[in-house]
Amino acid sequence: MTRAEHAAELFNNGYNCAQAVAMAFSDLMKLEEKQVAQMVSGFGGGMGRMREVCGAVSGMFLVTSTLYGYDEPNPEQQKALYTLIQALAVQFQEKAGSIICREILKNPPSDPAPTPRTAEYYTKRPCARMVYWAAEILENYICEHPIAR
Repeated sequence: MTRAEHAAELFNNGYNCAQAVAMAFSDLMKLEEKQVAQMVSGFGGGMGRMREVCGAVSGMFLVTSTLYGYDEPNPEQQKALYTLIQALAVQFQEKAGSIICREILKNPPSDPAPTPRTAEYYTKRPCARMVYWAAEILENYICEHPIAR
């Protein structure tokens, strides 16, 4: 099973979009899946259902920062990471049309109560596909650029 498939499966099992993407890479981050799930739990629904940056994208960025980020002020490393983040965002946007949740869902911000996960929810929402694409983009990048740690 690819990481993209695993991420989609996690989403379909009830995890939010950010959790599903990040959890699919937990082993590479040397973190437990449950720990990762908690770390990104507020990022779902475009940051707490505010419909801002897609949670799948936020999960992708968290993993990218963990694997390729920097831990001390360094303008060169910062530029390299931001360049990578922007490139990943462009790839996602090319597939999804946007990195903004409300634009992808064509849905304005909503109350903080999560939508019940019903069969209709999964057929109506494109979120599993967004999760798959974010994980696939990152998985491909990692294959082409092995982690240097």
